[in-house]
Amino acid sequence: MPSYVELTSGQVALAALLLLINGAVSVALRLGLERSLIIAGARTVGQLLLVGLVLQWVFQADRWYVVAALAAIMTLVAGMTAAQRCQRRYAGIWLDTIVSVWSSSWLITGFALVAVMRGIDKWYQPQYAIPLLGMVLGNALNGVSLGLAAFADTLVGRRAEIEMLLAVGATRHEAALASIQHAIRTGMTPIINAMTIVGIVSLPGMMTGQLLSGVAPVQAVKYQIVIMFLIASATALSTMSAVLLSFRRLFNHDHQFCHPLLFQRQAGP
Repeated sequence: MPSYVELTSGQVALAALLLLINGAVSVALRLGLERSLIIAGARTVGQLLLVGLVLQWVFQADRWYVVAALAAIMTLVAGMTAAQRCQRRYAGIWLDTIVSVWSSSWLITGFALVAVMRGIDKWYQPQYAIPLLGMVLGNALNGVSLGLAAFADTLVGRRAEIEMLLAVGATRHEAALASIQHAIRTGMTPIINAMTIVGIVSLPGMMTGQLLSGVAPVQAVKYQIVIMFLIASATALSTMSAVLLSFRRLFNHDHQFCHPLLFQRQAGP
């Protein structure tokens, strides 16, 4: 017998009825979100069911190349999503976000699997590798998207100041330093806030899931501490990497700000 309550389809459907509250709020205030709520709810169910089936197959296969392939797909989607969220873009942003998210998330997850989780049988054990990478990726892509958005906005807002600094002899690093610092700080702020209130204001998802599945509270806390440090370091590395890569594209070796390379994404569906 499992140490947790197995949910039936009826119980899940009962929880889904809570979306009626969102719908009622939308109707009462004429927000026009009813269609979006229906689509979002349907996607939530469909996507998670699909992920569940895929993970069940991956867990049963238990092969390193299967885990690596799934991890690569997850990472690629995360990197592309980070670029997709940016309103201001430049040629090469897709490559920069993918490289930043991929290098940082795989480095940190690899460290966790090899050095921290030394009790597991195999480094590619899906039970650990996939959830750890997923949590790291989610936070890394948020940091990258926030950092790049802040960097581009700051460059546009400070264009006159930056070009004046360059004109009087400042290097590209000196002219862009304030924008770089602001962008990296912006990308790291959410995870710092999360670390500040964790356990006091909110119980993170992984810890909650472990508690519901019957894991001892102290062990669940230890896992959550590890996760918080992993995602904090991955967010810092990915944000810094993405911002510095974009800096190298937007400022050339002649210490010129190539502002025409930045363009506003056209509004679309």
